Amino acid sequence: MQVFKLCMKIIKKNMSVLLIYVFVFVTFSIIVSLSSGSRNKETDAFTVSKTSIAFLSGENTPLVNGLKEELGKIADFRDLPDETRVLQDALYFREVSCIVRIPEGFTEKFLKGENVQLEKTSVPDSASNVYIDLSINKYLNTAKLYLKLFDNISEEKLVECLRSDLANSSPVVLKTSNPENTGAGMEYYFNYMAYTLLAILLFGMTSIMLSFNQKELKMRNECSPLNPISMKLQLIAANLFFAVIAWAISVIFSIIIDFRNALSPNTFYLVLNSFAFTICGIGISFLAGSLIKNQDVMSSVNNVVILGLSFISGVFVPQHLLGDNVLKVASFMPVYWYVKANNTIAELERFGFSQLKPIFGMMLIQLAFALAFFAVALVVIKQKNHE
Repeated sequence: MQVFKLCMKIIKKNMSVLLIYVFVFVTFSIIVSLSSGSRNKETDAFTVSKTSIAFLSGENTPLVNGLKEELGKIADFRDLPDETRVLQDALYFREVSCIVRIPEGFTEKFLKGENVQLEKTSVPDSASNVYIDLSINKYLNTAKLYLKLFDNISEEKLVECLRSDLANSSPVVLKTSNPENTGAGMEYYFNYMAYTLLAILLFGMTSIMLSFNQKELKMRNECSPLNPISMKLQLIAANLFFAVIAWAISVIFSIIIDFRNALSPNTFYLVLNSFAFTICGIGISFLAGSLIKNQDVMSSVNNVVILGLSFISGVFVPQHLLGDNVLKVASFMPVYWYVKANNTIAELERFGFSQLKPIFGMMLIQLAFALAFFAVALVVIKQKNHE
């Protein structure tokens, strides 16, 4: 096992650089853990935000009082004198968002079925005024319906019926995340893992291949009594061993940081997806090791290529924030499919075949990329051997 031991010594020599990537991954994960904890808290109640309005009425009738009572559910009333200058200043300085004025004789005309309108002045393009309009229309339209169905209904009875009907409401529950969906937090860790894992694999495997691809060392190995097949098998075993260890360490760190969700089905499929990406990372590293000729180029590939892939594929910037053209370019890269699979897994609440089928498809795409990288690398190696 001389070749295998030598590969481990090469990895050990570069351990300081590899630990930097691990430290970056852990730091990112902790930051995301702290920030996503507050972002993913469940909001189990909905409270209407009341807007300030001025309600001016030229008459005091049960119908008008009922309307004011209904508006009181979504509005706070400001007592303002019925003076044009004061009301204009209140609107200008946003002391109130709208002014509702009931003209004198409104109730009598309304009960007779005449077309009568309220006077309403509001701040232009104010979203809160939409709720005021909806509340007024709901009250008056319901009253018109009663007047149409019951000819001799009294005003007091009408207001009582309106109060009873409009008291019914549907509860609103807002949830920023499903409490059973435990993959939302782990999604961030495994997305960041794409950068860390790919950098570690590329740096470690390329270091091994650069050492063995040195012309003088390669010629000496060919002259050694060691069986060439055994040498290649040990070299492959060392690379696979290093890749699996790097993947396992990355997964363990992710699980430690969010151990509460470690046993969830979402986490299982995130781990499975990361293993598929690891195989793809081995293919990328194998191809890079076949093309790269010195350490300086290897550092450039790590800093430029991997960072670039991470940014356009959704590792650092969520995919839903990226432009369509950027995503189209990124779809030709395996990192895009890895991140997309993670995002899909994080949203899963059921784990039937129909839900998992697109995820398995994305994993197969990553494996197809891996085969393509291996094939290209073999062609490159064959060309170099003929030189």
